[in-house]
Amino acid sequence: MIGDEQDASVGYAIDTEHLGAEVSPVQERGSGDGVLRRAELESERVQRAAARARRNSCKPLLEVTTEQGGRRFVGYLTGDVDGPFGGGDGVPLNKTLRFGAKSQPRPSRFHRIGRYHALTLRWPAAQPRPVKVSDVDRPVLITGICGRLGRRVARMLHRERRVIGIDRRPFVGKPKDIVHYQVDIRRKKTRDIIRQERPSAIIHLGVMHDPRISDSEHHAWNVAAFQRLLDDVAQYDVSKLIVLSSANVYGPRPDNAQFLDEDAPLQGSATFSTIRDLVELDMLTQSFFWKRPETQTVIFRPAHIVGPVNNAASNYLRQRLVPTLLGYDPMIQLLHVDDLVSAILLALRSSARGVFNLAGPPPSPVSHAIELAGRARLPVPHFLFRRALERLWRLGATSFPSPELDFIRYVCMVDDRRAHTQLGYRPAHDLAATVRAVDDFA
Repeated sequence: MIGDEQDASVGYAIDTEHLGAEVSPVQERGSGDGVLRRAELESERVQRAAARARRNSCKPLLEVTTEQGGRRFVGYLTGDVDGPFGGGDGVPLNKTLRFGAKSQPRPSRFHRIGRYHALTLRWPAAQPRPVKVSDVDRPVLITGICGRLGRRVARMLHRERRVIGIDRRPFVGKPKDIVHYQVDIRRKKTRDIIRQERPSAIIHLGVMHDPRISDSEHHAWNVAAFQRLLDDVAQYDVSKLIVLSSANVYGPRPDNAQFLDEDAPLQGSATFSTIRDLVELDMLTQSFFWKRPETQTVIFRPAHIVGPVNNAASNYLRQRLVPTLLGYDPMIQLLHVDDLVSAILLALRSSARGVFNLAGPPPSPVSHAIELAGRARLPVPHFLFRRALERLWRLGATSFPSPELDFIRYVCMVDDRRAHTQLGYRPAHDLAATVRAVDDFA
C-alpha cells in the first residue's frame, strides 16, 4: 500500500569492521584476538546506539543485514537528519551518505572485497520526518501557478518559502517575490528551469481538464509532459512531489461502495473517456513512487472542488435553474478550494507520502446542496436530459459533456481517514460555507 510505505532499501555496502559486525575468521583476513575483541567492542557500541534509538523514536534507524547466507545481524545505528549518518557514538559511514540516495559511494577505506553488508533505512511509523534546512533554502516549484488554485497556493506559500512557477498564462496580481516563468510545460525550457533553480519540492497543478480540447493535446499535456517532469524530478534530486489527481478517477458507478478508499480500482475512464489521461497520470505517479522511494511522492484525489474556481462542479451549482435527474438524488461530497490548499501545505511541511483521498464536510444529497446554493431545481428524465445535453454539446452551447450526468446519478464518495490520521487534515468550512463559495467567483 503506497500510503503505508515505511521501508526503503538502499544499495550501500559498508565495511563490517566499522559497524561492529560479527566477523568470522573466514571472512576477516588475518583474524586474531585483536580483531575479534574489536568486533565485540563495536558490537556493544551498536547495541547502545540501538537502545538510544528505541528511546528516541523520532530519529531514523539504520538496520544492518548480512548478504551471505541470509543471516541477519546485529542492530541499529542512529543519525541526524541534517548531517552525515554517523551514529550516536561517532561510528563513521561516509560523509556523502544521505537518506535514500541511489548512488553507491564506497571510499577506499571501506572498500574491501568480501566484507560488506546491505543497509536498510527504516523510518519509525507515525513519526514525521523533519524538513531539512537545505530543503527549506531551496524553492518550491508550482506548475499551473496561474490557475485559480495555483495562485491561491502560491499566495499562501510564499510567506514561508521561496516560490517559483511555470505556466504559459500571465500571472495576474503576482506578488513581487514570486518568480514566474511564462513557459509551456511541454517545452524543453521546463527542464532548464528545474536544473537552474533546483527546487526542493514540485507541486504539480498543471493538469488540463477542458473536455473540448482534442484527445491528442490532452495526452501531450497530461501524460507526455508529465512523464518528462518525472524524469526531471529524478535527475535533479527533488525531495518532494505533490500531484493533484481527482476522486473522479474512481468513477461514478451503480455498484460503488458507499465510501471508496485509496485501494479502490480506478474505473473512471470506463464511461468517460476524458478521464483517461487523468487515470494514466495517477498511475504514472504511483509507479514513480515505487521506482524512486527517496522522493516523497504524494497523490491527492479530492472530491468535487467548489469555490471561486472554474470547474464542472462549481459551474453546475452556479446555474440559476439547476437541472437534476428525475428519480435520482445521490449523496455527494464537496470540498472548498481553500481546504484543498491547506491539505497541499500540510503535505509539503510533513514527511507524508502516498495516495490521499480528500473530502470536505459531511456528504449531502444533490438536492440539499442546490438548496444551500439558493437555486431552484428542474427534475428531468434521464433519457431526455442525455439527448438534450448531447445536442447542446455538438452545438457548443454547454460545457457539460453527457457522461457528466453519471455524477448526479450514481454515488462516488471517498474515505479520507488516511488524510486525517497521517496529515492531520481537517476541513475548515462547513457545507453551507462550501456551497455558497461558488458565488465568490469573479
